[in-house]
Amino acid sequence: MKKDPGSTFTCPICDAIKPITEGRPAEMVGGPIGDIIRREHADWGAGHIICLSCLSRFRNKYLQEAIEAQRGELSAVEKSVLDSLAEQEVLARNINPEFERALTVGEQVADKVSSFGGSWRFIIIFGSVLVIWITVNSIFLLLRPFDPFPFILLNLVLSCLAAVQAPIIMMSQNRQEAKDRLRAEHDYQVNLKAEIEIRQLHTKIDQLMNHSWQRLLEIQRVQIDLMEELAAVKKR
Repeated sequence: MKKDPGSTFTCPICDAIKPITEGRPAEMVGGPIGDIIRREHADWGAGHIICLSCLSRFRNKYLQEAIEAQRGELSAVEKSVLDSLAEQEVLARNINPEFERALTVGEQVADKVSSFGGSWRFIIIFGSVLVIWITVNSIFLLLRPFDPFPFILLNLVLSCLAAVQAPIIMMSQNRQEAKDRLRAEHDYQVNLKAEIEIRQLHTKIDQLMNHSWQRLLEIQRVQIDLMEELAAVKKR
């Protein structure tokens, strides 16, 4: 520091000679403001006095860097979230087309037969056939019915139909259970991925809030210093 006789001093930043009342000792300038000054002027330290105009310039620079850093952190958080989503494949998808492509011809036939066997159309057609069969073989005018009472041939047809239809329906049910298991596994994967990402977002938001509070406190300290200086100027 270069001190002039009387009540003036030479600012080591701008080399201007100013009254001592317009200076601030280095011991009173610390924190991020002091770091910025030392970054640009490595020889600045204890024993120096900085003028208020230079100090105001460094304060404004700190505020600008703090705001830019805050915006940069927000962008970094958003970018990290997007990158994490881009690196992993999208789990949410329609499994029905994939499941249909994996079916064999026999399984497709079993599904269609089971679908038809469990419909009202099958019940109506089958009921109509039974009524016609019984009616034709019960008319006494018919001398030689092909299936007389007690309709042994009809019972044989019904038994064969039940014997064939039961395993086909079971095959279709097994395929439906396999589809349900695949859907449940897919839902579990999606829910697990969503839970992990929500936890990561909570962690990043907490970190961001901590950084924000620290920067707000630093900015508040600078504002308090400026208000104290303004109050001192008004008193003079």
